[in-house]
Amino acid sequence: KDVIPHKALYNIKMISKSSGARVLNISGQMLFQWKYGCDAWHTDYQFNLLYEYADSPAIRITSNFTTYENFDGKSFNYSSQRKRNGDLFKEIRGHAKMADDGTGTAEYSLPEDVVFDLPEGTIFPIAHTMELIEHLNTNKKFFNRVVFDGSDEEGPVEINVFIGNQVNAISTMKPNKDIDVNLLNAPAWQVRMAFFPLNNRQEEADYEMTLQFHDNGIISDMEVDYDTFSVSQDLVA
Repeated sequence: KDVIPHKALYNIKMISKSSGARVLNISGQMLFQWKYGCDAWHTDYQFNLLYEYADSPAIRITSNFTTYENFDGKSFNYSSQRKRNGDLFKEIRGHAKMADDGTGTAEYSLPEDVVFDLPEGTIFPIAHTMELIEHLNTNKKFFNRVVFDGSDEEGPVEINVFIGNQVNAISTMKPNKDIDVNLLNAPAWQVRMAFFPLNNRQEEADYEMTLQFHDNGIISDMEVDYDTFSVSQDLVA
C-alpha cells in the first residue's frame, strides 16, 4: 500500500484531567509534514501550545522537531528546538544508525555525550508506521516493537499496538473546505498505542494514544492520554 506524503494541521485541546493535575488547560495546534526525498523520508512537527496553570502564569511552548529517515532503515537524523515564551530552553540533535546484525547506536551532538545502545530489532518511526500499515489488513491485531525517534533524551521506547475495528472517518467529521476528503477515503482503523520507556522499566505506560489511522498513512483523529490529563488532536486542514 502506498503512503501519501502530506501536510496536516491539528487543533489540540485538553479534554479531561484528574484532580491532581497542576495544569488547568492546554490548547494550541500542531502542524505535521511528511515527505520523501531521494533516499529518505522527512518529517517535521511544529507545536504551538498554551499551558494554563492555577498557581502560576500561563506558559506558551513552541517546538519544532524534524527527522530524516533513510528508506533502508539503517540511518536516522533528528533535531528539535523548544522555546518557552519565545526563549530557547532545549535543543536536541543527533544521529542513529543500525548495524547489519540488527543492533544500533544513537549519538547526540546536543546535548553532548548522550549515547544509547539500540537493541537488536530496533526500528525508526517511519518504519514503525509502515509495519502498522502492513498489519492493518491481517488478522494479527496486536504487535510490539522497540522504536527510537530522537524526540527526547530518554532513549528507545517499546510500543505496544492494538488494531481495533475499521471506522468510517469521514462520517465522524464536520464538513470542512480545508480538508481534502479524497485523502480520507482510504480505509481507516481504530488503533491504540502504549509507550513504555526501555531504559526505565515500569509496568504502566508513559502515555497512550488512540488514533483513527488510514492505510495511506494519514491520521484523521487522535487522543493522547497522560497520567493526569488527556488531549485531543482534531484534524482541521
